[in-house]
Amino acid sequence: MTSPQLTSTSQILHRLAQDDTSDRVSFDSLLHAFGRRAFGGLLFIAVLPSFIPAPVGVGAISGPLVSLLGLQMLLLMKEPWLPQTLRKRGMGRDSLGRFEQRFGGGIRRVEKLCQPRLPWLTEAKPALAFSGIQLLLLGILLALPIPFTNYPFGLLLLGYALALIERDGRLLLITWTLGIGVLIASLSFAGEAVQWIGGWF
Repeated sequence: MTSPQLTSTSQILHRLAQDDTSDRVSFDSLLHAFGRRAFGGLLFIAVLPSFIPAPVGVGAISGPLVSLLGLQMLLLMKEPWLPQTLRKRGMGRDSLGRFEQRFGGGIRRVEKLCQPRLPWLTEAKPALAFSGIQLLLLGILLALPIPFTNYPFGLLLLGYALALIERDGRLLLITWTLGIGVLIASLSFAGEAVQWIGGWF
């Protein structure tokens, strides 16, 4: 079997989607498939429900798991921890297959631009903690019932996942910049909303 460290995200995704041993992909099998890249791999799978075509509510599935992974990165844990009951769960293999059919080509194109670089951004403890706090906050935003934000947040978080999986510090810098922009814009919007509501009282 090909080493997970030498296998691309799209190859792992295709292998999991085509495996017909069961109708679900457990988080245990995902952790095994991505090996040392488990944080990025689990983040990748965690955001897939964001691409389910629904205006609201889907973030309540992905958001808490993204925040949990972010918290563990912030605490500099070496590998993701999930409750045993959750490790045996996962997502439907047919859903994973549909995602691969829809977005697999785009992922492969991004992979061609990715390569391991700037390791101090993808492996150094301060950088991992910084990624963790951003994921923690973005997961909270994703979980909020804000209409039509699933896709934008999902795409941003997929960028984080690919950067972590491919060990691409340049892609991580891009996602950091976008993530900071999203967080600042969200705080600004929240402040204006509070002022607007306060004006009614």
